[in-house]
Amino acid sequence: MNSKSMYVVLASAAVVALAAGPTAIPAHAQTRSVTLDEAVTMAIQTQPGMVQARGQVRNAAASKRQVVGSWLPDLRVSTGMSTNSTRRFDANTQRTVSGSSTSFSSSLSTSLVLFDGFSRLAEGRAASADLASADASLVNQQFQVILQTKQAFFNALAAEELVRVARTSIERAAEQLKISKDKLVAGQATRSDTLRSRVELANAQLQELNAETQLATAQANLARLIGVDGLIRAVGEEHLRNIVELDTTGLRQESLDRSPVIQQALAAARAADAQVVVSRAQYFPSLSASYSRSWAGNSLTELNPSWSARLSLSWPLFNRFSRELNYTRSTVTRDAAHAQAEDARRQVNAQLTQYLAALESAQTRVEIAEASHAAAEEDLRVQRERYRLGAATIVEVLTSQVSLDQAEIDRIQARLDYLVAKAQIEALVGREL
Repeated sequence: MNSKSMYVVLASAAVVALAAGPTAIPAHAQTRSVTLDEAVTMAIQTQPGMVQARGQVRNAAASKRQVVGSWLPDLRVSTGMSTNSTRRFDANTQRTVSGSSTSFSSSLSTSLVLFDGFSRLAEGRAASADLASADASLVNQQFQVILQTKQAFFNALAAEELVRVARTSIERAAEQLKISKDKLVAGQATRSDTLRSRVELANAQLQELNAETQLATAQANLARLIGVDGLIRAVGEEHLRNIVELDTTGLRQESLDRSPVIQQALAAARAADAQVVVSRAQYFPSLSASYSRSWAGNSLTELNPSWSARLSLSWPLFNRFSRELNYTRSTVTRDAAHAQAEDARRQVNAQLTQYLAALESAQTRVEIAEASHAAAEEDLRVQRERYRLGAATIVEVLTSQVSLDQAEIDRIQARLDYLVAKAQIEALVGREL
């Protein structure tokens, strides 16, 4: 790169950096800080999926209460008053006489289904199965929301770390520029060294601008998930850096036994089984009894009582294959639900294998990244000292500086991948690791 091109790059980078610099600082002062536990709690309360899942549980509980009420007698009370106008011919006076008549009535009636072909028993089991399915769906949705929140939280943490890396890179680049200037003044370096150092400083400033943009995006996504207007700053905790040793064999069996995904699928299959029994109950007769007592008269003090009792049997022998249609639909739904439950077990098993491999890979990368970072720091220190003594070129120094920046980025990415893989396993198993 010639001197003219180098000056163009420096000028462009300086303009961008100066335009972005003043607005990046106050943004952090206006953010709200939250820990991981706080973010998860807020997301569980505000996410539409959680609100919908809790509503499904309430609906299922109300349906079960309605089935219990179907075993109780029905009770009705009614009362009324009516006034009618009358016109008649009076033979004595040879005139038409106008008048009115008033009547009062009231009644009390009750009915009870004595036998409905086991329909209520089947509907009771179906309602219990639906409630269990809704509970399992709520638990699964909760862990999915926790996973989404953790991913957004970890992304915000990583983005903030990248901003820190970019600012540290700017400090190193500025320090190297000062060294190059001092050596140029002392006649121990060329002007090319100073220009290369300026370019490296400009690149570091551009890196900071990109990191600030990623941080603002990550914070905005986290704020939306937890239901907060404005930006949210994720506060890292020390335990997030811990590496967890897992019993993969026991974890796999545990995931197959208690995974929220599997539990939800099994509950849906049991609910489908109960609906098949409900459709079969339509082939049986139903028996019901009713009793009513009423009072009627032209005066409230002179009401004539009456009563009636009824016992009825109903047996639909043929209803144009409607029962057959309902039974066929319920069996098709049942077969599909059982197939989905079996597939859910296979899916959980496959996903656990994938997540465990990703966790192990990320753990290894974290260890390698830590060692690489330490080596890159020492290499930069050595190259800078050699440059001071005139034993190294500016290219070697800048190469070591770029290698250190990349080592820090790799370390952050490896930790992020580890935390995400761990969160995915937790959502799959249904508990914290």
